[in-house]
Amino acid sequence: MKILEALQDPGSQLCVMLDSLYDGVYIVDPNRVILYWNKAAEELTGYSAAEVIGKSCREDILNHIDENGILLCRGACPILKAMHCRGKSSAKVYPKHKNGRRFPVETHVSTLIEDDGQVVGAVEVFRDITLQEDYRILQEKFNNMLKKYVSGTTYSSIKDTLRSEQPVSPTRLVDMSVLYLDVVSFTTFSEANPPAEVVKMLNDLFGICEVVIRENFGDIDKFIGDAVMAVFHDAADAVRAGIKLFATALPQMNSIRLENNQQEIQVRIGINSGLLLQGDVGTEERRDLTVIGDTVNVAARVEKAGIPGRLMISEACLARLPEDLAACFTYHYSELLKGKTEEIKLFIAAERSDSGE
Repeated sequence: MKILEALQDPGSQLCVMLDSLYDGVYIVDPNRVILYWNKAAEELTGYSAAEVIGKSCREDILNHIDENGILLCRGACPILKAMHCRGKSSAKVYPKHKNGRRFPVETHVSTLIEDDGQVVGAVEVFRDITLQEDYRILQEKFNNMLKKYVSGTTYSSIKDTLRSEQPVSPTRLVDMSVLYLDVVSFTTFSEANPPAEVVKMLNDLFGICEVVIRENFGDIDKFIGDAVMAVFHDAADAVRAGIKLFATALPQMNSIRLENNQQEIQVRIGINSGLLLQGDVGTEERRDLTVIGDTVNVAARVEKAGIPGRLMISEACLARLPEDLAACFTYHYSELLKGKTEEIKLFIAAERSDSGE
């Protein structure tokens, strides 16, 4: 029995099979006049078969639009594409329900060709993907929120771990530079200001830190109270980030604070370079991809030994800098940092921190 003849008989095996499908199905002739409309199509669109059979899909029935809002029924229609190439096409489109509401569907179109090679129409199978789209949007929102609370390295590691189905990321020894930033006299500030103002100040500060650090190819490993810890593969990038924070970002922030009759904020920044361990730390329920080791500890102590408004770096960091950037620093003093058996040489940026820009 030919396809079109079978569609005329509601009791045919073809019609019975199509009516039993979960997906909406409709069949059109070469002029896109609707010849068949299954039960699922009725449920999904609100249009009964009696309302649409014999009409063209262009006649204000579904009015499909694509993801950019372009009306497809008068142009790049998936059905026309399929029949033109005598093959198949698929797309995500947004038809209009009888009640006027648009909803997303995943549609697949196949050309109907008789045994003699004649194109007699096309069949479109479509599925409501509203739930999938809601889940996708929720997932995107979750991903964006997650990125706010974990470092970019951690986020990428989580994705890679899930894809590879490995339980944890391997611990590795890497050569990196660690930048520590800390607010000067934070305890005094927090005692003199309302909690909301303290949190807002920290959020403003952390916000500019994130921008500058990412601009210089770094990654914020964690926020520790009023401190920021960031890691860089290149010591020069870490130093450029510190210079920019002192020369541009923090002065701009303080300028706005002064305009609003708010107290200026001062910070110390210290940088150290060396080998450190990078890996998952935590429990089976909660893990964090972080860096640990003596290099990290020294970086924190270099920051504590620093001068507000002046970038302080260790000799290990200085040794990794190109000559032009290293020339921006002068020897400050040597200090036996807590926990060390030998003094650490510390170098401080010139008075004009923007000299390294």
